[in-house]
Amino acid sequence: MTKTLFDPGAMPVEGLAGEAPLAPDVLTAQAVRARFARTLPWDPEPSDEALAAPSLRLRRAAVLLPLVERPAGLSVLLTRRTEHLSSHAGQVSFPGGRAEELDSSPIETALRETAEEIGLHRRHVEIVGVLPEHVTISAYRVTPVVALVQPPFALRPDPGEVAEIFEVPLAFLMSGANHERRSVALPDGTGKRSFYAMPYQDYFIWGATAAMLRNLYHFLRA
Repeated sequence: MTKTLFDPGAMPVEGLAGEAPLAPDVLTAQAVRARFARTLPWDPEPSDEALAAPSLRLRRAAVLLPLVERPAGLSVLLTRRTEHLSSHAGQVSFPGGRAEELDSSPIETALRETAEEIGLHRRHVEIVGVLPEHVTISAYRVTPVVALVQPPFALRPDPGEVAEIFEVPLAFLMSGANHERRSVALPDGTGKRSFYAMPYQDYFIWGATAAMLRNLYHFLRA
């Protein structure tokens, strides 16, 4: 994997997804737990990353999509990666990473990587389900593992990987009015790559992280 060759925040906004925000009663811990316990038809949103990614030798990975139970409502815990990393430097992401041979499942990968990256102990984490795999342009097949996280908990970010840990209200992320559509021209001149962005305060959420949040939106509103 390599560093991003363009500034996604400098790409113009081409439009908004524009769907209505999810109702507050859909965004409670009880409602999220109940939704994952049900089987309802829904359609994951395709991503341009999967079209551009290599079709062979995709590496397995998993991330934790942590929904923190705060008095004001659920919030999504995210990290900002350090600037010196060789891949995705400075980008906003979920805690997680590459699967290891000893991992028994994507859930185990997500829990292990989260503990290593930010020090969140699994005793605070209630796994509620998984979303469809997301194939990244960097040739990873990522399983998003959705979890409810119960405070109080202590965090200990790995300084080699994580520059900052922050939270965004789930209600903000679950509104199509906050889902920007942007694109960048491909260097070979064959077209462009489209992506979603969800800027929040000083944080620019985009790419795979935004795509997985879009699928959470589709899943919860089904």
